[in-house]
Amino acid sequence: MRPVEPRPKEKRPVTVRVAVWSARHPWRALAGWLAFVVLCLGVGLAMGTHKATGEDYRVGEAGRAETLAAEARLDREPVEQVLISARSGPLTQAAADPAVRDVTARMRKLPEVARVAPPVRSADGRALRVAVIMKGAEADADDHVAPLAAQTAAVQRSHPELRVAETGSPSVSVGVDTQRGDDLALSEAIALPVTLLTLLAVFGSALMVAVPLLLALTSIAAAMGLSMVVSHLQPDAGVGNNIILLIGMAVGVDYTLFYLKREREERARSGGRLDPEALVELAAATSGRAIVVSGLAVIVSTATLYLATDVVFSSLATSTVIVVLAAVLSSLTALPALLVKIAQRADRRAARRAQRTGRRPAPRERPDGPGRLWRALLRPASEHPARTLCLSVLLMLALAAPALGMQLRVLNKDSHSREIPALQTYDRLTTAFPELRVQHQIVVRAPAAEAAEVASALRALSERAQSDPLYAKGATPLVKTSRDRRTTTMELSTPHKVSSPEAIASLDRLRTDHLPDTVGAVPGAEFAVSGDVAHDTDYLAHQDGKLPVVVGALLLLTFLMTTLVFRSVVIGLIGVALNLLSAAAAFGLVVVFFQHGLASTLFGFDTAATSAIGSRVPLFLFVILFGLSMDYQIFVVSRIREAALRGVPTREAVLHGVGASAKVVTSAAVVMVTVFASFMFLHLAEMKQIGFSLAVAVLLDAFVIRVVILPSALTLLGRASWWPSRTMRRAQSASALPVP
Repeated sequence: MRPVEPRPKEKRPVTVRVAVWSARHPWRALAGWLAFVVLCLGVGLAMGTHKATGEDYRVGEAGRAETLAAEARLDREPVEQVLISARSGPLTQAAADPAVRDVTARMRKLPEVARVAPPVRSADGRALRVAVIMKGAEADADDHVAPLAAQTAAVQRSHPELRVAETGSPSVSVGVDTQRGDDLALSEAIALPVTLLTLLAVFGSALMVAVPLLLALTSIAAAMGLSMVVSHLQPDAGVGNNIILLIGMAVGVDYTLFYLKREREERARSGGRLDPEALVELAAATSGRAIVVSGLAVIVSTATLYLATDVVFSSLATSTVIVVLAAVLSSLTALPALLVKIAQRADRRAARRAQRTGRRPAPRERPDGPGRLWRALLRPASEHPARTLCLSVLLMLALAAPALGMQLRVLNKDSHSREIPALQTYDRLTTAFPELRVQHQIVVRAPAAEAAEVASALRALSERAQSDPLYAKGATPLVKTSRDRRTTTMELSTPHKVSSPEAIASLDRLRTDHLPDTVGAVPGAEFAVSGDVAHDTDYLAHQDGKLPVVVGALLLLTFLMTTLVFRSVVIGLIGVALNLLSAAAAFGLVVVFFQHGLASTLFGFDTAATSAIGSRVPLFLFVILFGLSMDYQIFVVSRIREAALRGVPTREAVLHGVGASAKVVTSAAVVMVTVFASFMFLHLAEMKQIGFSLAVAVLLDAFVIRVVILPSALTLLGRASWWPSRTMRRAQSASALPVP
């Protein structure tokens, strides 16, 4: 076995130089990577995660109202409601009074509690509620609600004949976070075994299976640690670890598969004449470059989410960027070292076997072109490209058509899983006290001299609301005034669910009719409305306003990157068009399955999670799908371009490039689909929809876009595919060379 002749160092790309160093110093490279992972985790755990606060979520008029209230120190107080009811039949006064006294006494002793309100009986007399007002800001109450829950549980144990339970925004938030953590563990339990079996089927070796999994998991660990550090610059919105696992497992395994595939091809082509270090260098010069470009494409695509100026999208973007960077770094450093050590181990075993048997096994050269199966699958695109292209594009457009009727809404308490105990109590509470379903917080700021007139206007507003069927009857509005008498807040109740048309209509009428006609008449008065409905409505409007900016930047950057990588404007345009087609088809299917309820029929999903599409889902998916589609496009088109640069006519180059990459793309797609599909079994509605959409999009991208549509388009275009590349024009003008 002879080493390959080294090229001058100054001519080697950085990716090759790093890979060669790792191959020559494998133990140092592996130790360095593991040290990096441990350092990231250690520093991250030491610093902790900085979570987004209420200020980070403020948008539109609702955000302005919250700012006005905060400046006057009239922020909404965190409130927990203790619901007391009989296990059967009516709630008697004799049974309820001891429980109310117990709750009140216990809660007043807690340092987290500011005050306890008097008990309120429901209209039907079957339940009592005790409002417990906590100290501090509403956004920080999640961290301090546990002692209240413990005291409620103690009251329940002391009064077993009653049902005593607690709910409120803090306890619901804690329940959702706990469920999200359990979901994360569940997705790992599903994704890892299936990924293991898929890789075992591809490589047939437990040792080779361990390599992609090891690198993916260490990349995820490093990314989780780094995300904790970065959260002190960009707050975490609570979805970071889910996205790191989702994307990290997918791209981590993908990049390793790309590299392993190329190293095996070079080994087979050399027939055992090159040493492991030389093979790694050859793989690094081709697949290593493709991995870096692919990772950069995902990062650039995802970074457009920052243009949405939304804390959740920024958190999603940050998590994706970090885990992709970690996956690329591991493939450039640890992967070459692992491949060399595995190859050296295999060579030693082969040498010992040869010494025992007295003969060396003849090296087998395996072609890297398409096999019989893939030649058959590619035959329609190769022999009838126009017909194949038209039919496949029409199919994708048919799948995309339902997306035109997509309905978006902010997923909230109405759509969360009812397995959370605090939400079960919330449902019972709002059934007994419907006025607690929605509270519009009206904030008015005016000169102190107009305080009396503001108070009169708010009374007139309350009277108008009492005669309006959209608002709760008999509920006394809560009014608070700042010490300087310049700011006043009033809470107006609506007995409808947060996402209901009636609740949205009540907000619209309040903003456009009632407030301008009453408070709007006060000289110098400034007013705004906040609350759950207002926040959701303003968030959708904010997102709609940012959508053209994000999509425009994404399309432009994707086109520029593809054009620069392949030196072809045509390839850039094809890439954008195919990514749009893939994303549109995925959107159409998610509408059919979730909005139209097919997922509930087939998978038994909760209808609350399938009645509409989460407001953040389309934009996030659009960006991520563009990035992931670039993965396959760069890898497949790179193989086609390599053959075309050797003078192979485009038609044959397409057959060769797609066929040579078919097995690894298929394997990577199966792994990705497995990881993404596992998120369909989680509880959070948005994660179900994201997992389903990504899984479907990857399937379509790998088996329709890259196998049917892309080959058909490139075959039809021929040499024009590479315009205006002069290098390709010269290569294609030469005599076609046989594919090695």
